[in-house]
Amino acid sequence: MHRYNFQQTPLAHPEAVVGGTAQFRFTVIADGLLRYEWADDQHFEDRASVLAVNRQLPVPEFRVKDTETSLEIITRCFHLTYDKKAFSASGLTAAVKGSYGPHSSVWHFGDENITLGGTARTLDEADGRVDMGSGIVSRCGFASIDDSASMLFDKNQWIATRRPGSRIDGYLFAYGHDYRAAVRAFYALSGPQPLLPRWALGNWWSRYHAYDEQEFLQLMDNFRSAGAPLSVAVLDMDWHIVDDPRVAKAGVTGWTGYTWNTDLFPDPEAFLRKLHDYNVKTSINVHPADGIQSYEDLYKELATALGHNTSWNDPVQFDITNQKFLDAYFDVLHRRLEQQGVDIWWVDWQQGEHSRIPGIDPLWVLNHFHFLDSGYEGKRPLTFSRYAGPGSHRYPIGFSGDTFITWDSLNFQPEFTSTASNIGYGWWSHDIGGHMHGQKDDELLIRWVQYGTFSPILRLHSSNSPWNPKEPWNLGGDSERILTKFLALRHRLVPYLYTMNARAAKENLPLIQPMYWEYPEEDEAYQVANQYLYGSELMIAPITSPRDRQTGLGQVLVWFPPARHVDIFSGMVYEGNRMLHVTRSLDTYPVFAREGSIIPLDANPVPENGCKEPEALELLVVIGADGSFELIEDEGTGASVGEIQFAQTPISFSQADGKLTISPRQGASSGRNHRGWNIRFPGFSSAKEIHFFVNSSPRDVHPEGNAAGLIVRLGEHSVEEELVLKIGENPHLDVSSPKTHIMTFLKQAQISLDLKDQIWRTVSRGMPSTLQVGELIALGLDSNILNPLLEYLLAAA
Repeated sequence: MHRYNFQQTPLAHPEAVVGGTAQFRFTVIADGLLRYEWADDQHFEDRASVLAVNRQLPVPEFRVKDTETSLEIITRCFHLTYDKKAFSASGLTAAVKGSYGPHSSVWHFGDENITLGGTARTLDEADGRVDMGSGIVSRCGFASIDDSASMLFDKNQWIATRRPGSRIDGYLFAYGHDYRAAVRAFYALSGPQPLLPRWALGNWWSRYHAYDEQEFLQLMDNFRSAGAPLSVAVLDMDWHIVDDPRVAKAGVTGWTGYTWNTDLFPDPEAFLRKLHDYNVKTSINVHPADGIQSYEDLYKELATALGHNTSWNDPVQFDITNQKFLDAYFDVLHRRLEQQGVDIWWVDWQQGEHSRIPGIDPLWVLNHFHFLDSGYEGKRPLTFSRYAGPGSHRYPIGFSGDTFITWDSLNFQPEFTSTASNIGYGWWSHDIGGHMHGQKDDELLIRWVQYGTFSPILRLHSSNSPWNPKEPWNLGGDSERILTKFLALRHRLVPYLYTMNARAAKENLPLIQPMYWEYPEEDEAYQVANQYLYGSELMIAPITSPRDRQTGLGQVLVWFPPARHVDIFSGMVYEGNRMLHVTRSLDTYPVFAREGSIIPLDANPVPENGCKEPEALELLVVIGADGSFELIEDEGTGASVGEIQFAQTPISFSQADGKLTISPRQGASSGRNHRGWNIRFPGFSSAKEIHFFVNSSPRDVHPEGNAAGLIVRLGEHSVEEELVLKIGENPHLDVSSPKTHIMTFLKQAQISLDLKDQIWRTVSRGMPSTLQVGELIALGLDSNILNPLLEYLLAAA
């Protein structure tokens, strides 16, 4: 059965094992990954755990020095020394090869695990920072995971517990500052990230509210009319009966339910069919802890399947550790609702970590089998639930829980999402805009949606308060316009995001990566906790604090690593290797691409629902360096990477030639045989020459220039054709005059006219920018006024 079938090779190659005949055993899983075990009874664990499902990896090169009183294991990455006694900090150590400055590079068993952070089970009721736990990367060059108590899988791929007795089962990751190598080794051990369906990358709508059919369908119409596309519609718990005499009579909370509330949805199957007509997928919420009550429509059928006595109308107790119950849970309860049209389950489990079997966390069991079961009939599996611990990346998507609606909550989420990559958890979905409490603040909502646009999953969700609207049309004015623009932008990003999704699954790289992954030896990379790399081409610096009242600008401190970067919205160019306060009005956001970046977008400014392959693409091409990008698409069939036939479109830019090449599509077919192409060069307003060729034949094009950069519309062409656009040899990014930006800023700033005159006189003297900076500082300007001026003067200086 599909739900008991997942790839696992838990038994390591004998050649990788050292020891095992005494009370200790080591397994060299990779050149920087070591398993260390202690068992008083000399019975070591070879079953898969929720953390470690693949220990049978290619055996790396290593040497062993074995004497009567000591053991040494030497690989390319570490040198382990062991005294052959009970594990201790002095007797079991590993020196990581390489130099890590002031940071210790020797691991001692039992020492505190000081890492760069991991992630947490939930953000429920969080109002800012929570403990992020441990990851497997550290500036010390090593990190360890204790797997001694985790849940196991038996030979039939059913859940199992550990043997009793004194046992240690741990993993040492010793990759120095090659953080990507450490995470790739983690994925090799724990299993890869699955490929998400394309539709999961669009906008999700969710609200804790007792919608009825008419209201919900009107909501879908309103989103379409507003130009805010959706891909997933989520029904919170009120889809089933809650406030009902039958629930009260049973003496339960009503949180758990499997029977449609027909007062709200008279014909559920027809309702779900109508939702699909809007090209959105449907998710419904399930709180399974209270079992199945006698008033549920499927009670008797489930009872029959389980041999449960119904004469007393006793409920069928929830027991996820009972395999017979688990089968009925899916095959009776869930399959019936899926046949009606439910696409994805929101597993809303908040009932703790204990089950009827000590050592079995019910959230682990729910996540594992929900994900596998969702792949029935060859579907691409997907579930939506909380994080259960290391290894949870195999069961996307993560639901982070019910946060407070505060700036502190928003300010923490970018860092929280980035550090999750340090434990391989790449697909967090937050309640964008916050869930509860707090206060109405349209600016906070907009900044949260802007962050959500550049986060793994954008899912709007909130409590059932009538005072907490997130529908764009309920904001009005500029707030409505800005919110709608970014919701549309999220869908425009899907060609890029789907490629990154495929990269994450194929190359074992999370979508979001902390800056220190790319620049581990730069101290500044560790100082910008909220700044992150968004796929291979983009760098995001979220604004997570309110605008200044005088300037109307939000502000964030950005570290620009070596190489020039361009703001993809404004085209403003920034020199690399510097820290700079960056300011933005409410309708824009700090999103940067380095020289040589290529970013594919849907060319339609308002894409349709559902995230279908676009009719035309807009390529953002940042000149200044060679660049390449391989656009990845597929027809949506196939459950795993190994089964899917991908289509690849190679795209490259040669700086010396000023030549952009869109190569013919390779691999499998996808949804379109012809496609339109628009090319935008942010930060580059005019070309020396423009030449366009289709299969080497020249064609006419008419470039358009604007403040954000040059646009060239190539028209529609067969995907089998090679398109070449030449803009002249060795083109250079524009360096705009800071005076233009400063004049615009001063006109809008709510400050004294005399101060504006002083500032303008200073920047109009034609002095070098460093001298202008000195004079502006001497004016004693507040930081809210000074920082924007410094940004304009120093960005490309």
